[in-house]
Amino acid sequence: MKYSEHFDRLCEALEGSGAFLVAQDGKGRVNVMTIGWAQLGIIWGLPILTVLVRPSRYTHVLLESAAGFSVCVPKRGELKKELAYCGSKSGLEYDKVRALGLKLKEGVNGVKYLQGCELVYQCELYGRTDLQREALATGTLSKYYPDVEVPHTVYFGKILKAELF
Repeated sequence: MKYSEHFDRLCEALEGSGAFLVAQDGKGRVNVMTIGWAQLGIIWGLPILTVLVRPSRYTHVLLESAAGFSVCVPKRGELKKELAYCGSKSGLEYDKVRALGLKLKEGVNGVKYLQGCELVYQCELYGRTDLQREALATGTLSKYYPDVEVPHTVYFGKILKAELF
């Protein structure tokens, strides 16, 4: 499928219960976290999916040495309990995949993704940048980052494969 097909489904998930971000570091450690923010589009002439991860998150540690990541969107109304769990528990303390009985599959270039999701983006990590407080609107700072020095790292994923199941 073309990466931009079903963009409305990705947006619906992000505006609702969220989507899963699956990251695996160079040592093979995997974590699944819930995200509510992402962007899909063309950057550097390539199909890119960007995700934002706070430096305080375990997933951030994994992404710093990862080759890629996936974003997995469940079917409407499904996996709400799992999304809530993955959004409230740290992968540093919990093996969320095992605790929830989730199944990982291996995709393109070894990128792991969750079996049972409706829409999956498999991405090669293509770049990263830290958001700077001084570059953000005052309203954004006061609402989302009142006491945070580095708000988020933005990870750019070159979309290798987008699939609807």
